[in-house]
Amino acid sequence: MSTLTTDKPATAFSPSQLLAAVPGALHKLDPRQLWRNPVMLLVEVGAALTTAIAIAEPFLGSEEALAPGFSAAIAVWLWVTVIFANLAEAVAEGRGKAQASTLRATRTSTPAHRVANYVEGSDAVGVPLEELSSADLRLGDVVVVTAGEIIPGDGDIVAGIASVDESAITGESAPVVREHGGDRSAVTGGTRVLSDRIVVRITSKPGETFVDRMIRLVEGAARQKTPNELALGILLSSLTIVFLVVVLTLGPMSSYAGDPSSIVVLVALLVCLIPTTIGALLSAIGIAGMDRLVQRNVLAMSGRAVEAAGDVTTLLLDKTGTITYGNRQASEFVPLPGVSADELREVARLASLADPTPEGSSVVTLAGGAVEIPTGAVDIPFTAQTRMSGLDLADGRQVRKGAGSMIAEWTGQSPAGLEAIVTGISQSGGTPLVVAEKTGAESRVLGVIHLKDVVKTGLPARFAELRAMGIRTVMITGDNPLTAKAIAAEAGVDDFLAEATPEDKMALIRREQEGGRLVAMTGDGTNDAPALAQADVGVAMNTGTSAAKEAGNMVDLDSDPTKLIDIVRIGKQLLITRGSLTTFSIANDIAKYFAIIPAMFVTSFPGLAVLNVMQLHSPASAILSAIVFNALVIVALIPLALRGVRYRPLSASKILSRNLLIYGLGGLIAPFIGIKLIDLVVSLIPGF
Repeated sequence: MSTLTTDKPATAFSPSQLLAAVPGALHKLDPRQLWRNPVMLLVEVGAALTTAIAIAEPFLGSEEALAPGFSAAIAVWLWVTVIFANLAEAVAEGRGKAQASTLRATRTSTPAHRVANYVEGSDAVGVPLEELSSADLRLGDVVVVTAGEIIPGDGDIVAGIASVDESAITGESAPVVREHGGDRSAVTGGTRVLSDRIVVRITSKPGETFVDRMIRLVEGAARQKTPNELALGILLSSLTIVFLVVVLTLGPMSSYAGDPSSIVVLVALLVCLIPTTIGALLSAIGIAGMDRLVQRNVLAMSGRAVEAAGDVTTLLLDKTGTITYGNRQASEFVPLPGVSADELREVARLASLADPTPEGSSVVTLAGGAVEIPTGAVDIPFTAQTRMSGLDLADGRQVRKGAGSMIAEWTGQSPAGLEAIVTGISQSGGTPLVVAEKTGAESRVLGVIHLKDVVKTGLPARFAELRAMGIRTVMITGDNPLTAKAIAAEAGVDDFLAEATPEDKMALIRREQEGGRLVAMTGDGTNDAPALAQADVGVAMNTGTSAAKEAGNMVDLDSDPTKLIDIVRIGKQLLITRGSLTTFSIANDIAKYFAIIPAMFVTSFPGLAVLNVMQLHSPASAILSAIVFNALVIVALIPLALRGVRYRPLSASKILSRNLLIYGLGGLIAPFIGIKLIDLVVSLIPGF
């Protein structure tokens, strides 16, 4: 399966991506943009202040600087720190912009053929058509699209059926069938009709098409911070304020208080104290989470939805089109005693010849033989009242297929053994259609057609994976409880809700949410829209209706319900990555204290020399080495922020233990090694 972009990078991070993101990183130095990240804004203010001091020092005549060019070196590396922080976000955004450029190529102005006066329900054959640009279409307009033409805008098919090439949107080269009257009626602007002819009602305003929303989403323009991200941002800002106060109180205690370079030392201390590492990477982690979804052909309408996916505990799946392929198929003919299989097959075929539904077509296919309606036959369509369909033949014979109760009423008989067959098919998860015929006053019931919902391949194994992740799966269907139970058992879900109305779905979601659980819902039909909107994570299938896609906060372009496993994994990976790098950042700061504090106060308090456990060369070398390491570690962690920490199904306590062992201990050890190595290099500079 290919993805949205044809030029997806082979790796999560490469030097070319880094180079391409540099202009964006420099642009983000504008304080009007940087204010959204208070930690890095403070670093930029510190960089500006140290730059001013470095410029002024030669004119102040100070002789107490720690080393020649010390202030200038600190200023340079503080600016580098801010640029590296912006670089992380720019790289993440740049990947989205590359994807958006591919999508933008599909958003071209195409000719549209609008129906001048559309009569509801008609196929618009022979009516006047007005040719105009797709940009001039308005919400509610009806257009005709024929083979070879581009669909001019998002809409729903109101008449016809066609094969559509959606590779420009989904990346899938195989064409798909779109038709009126079902959950596969939605079409997307920019896709191409390959065969036949459809009549489409436009459901989007100019500039608000599905492709337009995709472009805005992958570019990150619509991304808002999630509650967890906001809470972490508040924590980082609070820590920054606390350490700012601490550093200001340390000023008078410093032996450098009478010299401008002491301010530089205090700024360096502040930058090393505040959580610059996670502050620099926080935005990139969130953007990368949405980007990983896009790479799997899932569009998240907000970062909040991605984060919520990581905490989902209950998954509701619509049966038709989600767990099953959507169209029931005739699987076998079950004749009554005394009726031959060939006789039942022939009558079932005749009764289905005029049936336009996929179920009717499957009966004809299973029966074999000619598909032409006999001359003089009268079509008897299915209605909600009769619940039967068939033909009245020219020779006076009438053939019907339909619900058992209605066939019994039509024929006036219920043969022995019929009830057992109907019950057996229902209990196996199938749908029984009883076949009968009348010839004059004589009626006869011949047998039953077994219609079966076909469960999508691979679902039981995927649901077992969800179970291992602590997620409970519930199938929702309008079928009777017997059918629902059989399908649920075959698919491997944990529970089911039968004969469900849209209100029942909403009530189930609210009950789960009232218990403190986060609920994900997948669906593709208009009747799923209320539940998709109520769910914490609503994943609409791209093959579904426009109403479903509007209601959900994610759209699966591949229309694969098992994709939710990937969505949940990415959500959990986002949360774990954020937690892991926060742990690393805090542990990372502890080591930097051992470099800065002894160097800052060793002159006034010689006893602090014992804290110089790294045996750094000099105070100037120690402070500069800590600042250099503080900048370089951001770049070193960008690939991890973009790729994400690998998720494994573990308990919360085990995840915490792993974080502390790997990222806590790693964050504590890495600075000791890194700062010492940098100090060895800095010590070679004369004066340091």
